[in-house]
Amino acid sequence: MRGPLLLTIVVASFGALHAVVAFADESSCANSTSAAPIVAQAQSIAKREPTDVARIELAARLTASGATATDEYRRLRDNAARELAGRPDGVGDVNADELRNADDAISRQIRIDQGALPPPSFTALAKQPGRPQIEGLDIIYLNPLGDPARANAWRNIIVHQTEGPPGSARREAADQFAHPTKRGVTLWVETDGTVYWSVAENLIPTHGEGGDRNDNKYIDNTKTYHQVVKTNSIGVEFIGNYPDVAKPATAEQEQAWLLLAPFLQERYGIAPDHIYAHIWIDFKDQRYCEGCELAALARKLGYCPSKAL
Repeated sequence: MRGPLLLTIVVASFGALHAVVAFADESSCANSTSAAPIVAQAQSIAKREPTDVARIELAARLTASGATATDEYRRLRDNAARELAGRPDGVGDVNADELRNADDAISRQIRIDQGALPPPSFTALAKQPGRPQIEGLDIIYLNPLGDPARANAWRNIIVHQTEGPPGSARREAADQFAHPTKRGVTLWVETDGTVYWSVAENLIPTHGEGGDRNDNKYIDNTKTYHQVVKTNSIGVEFIGNYPDVAKPATAEQEQAWLLLAPFLQERYGIAPDHIYAHIWIDFKDQRYCEGCELAALARKLGYCPSKAL
């Protein structure tokens, strides 16, 4: 379920990364007429197999090899059906409608693999159920995505930095998966840029402090005070600023973010001025500006979804 990368970004250093987005204005999408992601660089990021391959793709490969009578194929077909319904492997029984949906998707994937159909566009890929993968971005879905129309009504993105050590994103995501509404977030980003999607998109983890900042220190808080809260804001947590809380995100995290942010914006119709650093909307640790560089970077990119608010 991978598609062509329309938003291609090549990063050699933090300086190059900031240069890539320097041309983009920090603006809303009120006057935007284009739904396509911004093309920041003509050169494409080298393709590689994602860590978490969609079960639809795996089943399509087995079908193409003539292995549909095997137990492995039957297991993959069932999990492909679960995947499209937004359920993890092995969770819940699979009904006839779900299997029909899986069979249709497998057939379509075979035609894409054979070149008979074009791969989905970025905008189409961002709205797909299952385990959509964007070239250059590695997402591991502890919980696959369902129909975005049935997701929680996410209207904002809040950028957090977890003050956790490098290498802890998978553990934190797994703990969130086991306890979906505990304090935490939906997405966790490791220092190497790997993204972990921890819970179903209709569940609401506990994050933020209720939008309690009202001093206009960073942004106009009349638009956020008690308005940008956990129930309407999807949270993204960046691992790694421990033991030094002022340590910035890694180049790999920034590169991943410049692909992840437009993906989330497109999926949920979130304009760039609805991306917030945690400290912009809540009173937080004054030793550092939590999420500020990352939120500013995504706003500067200026990606406008096809159906922005």
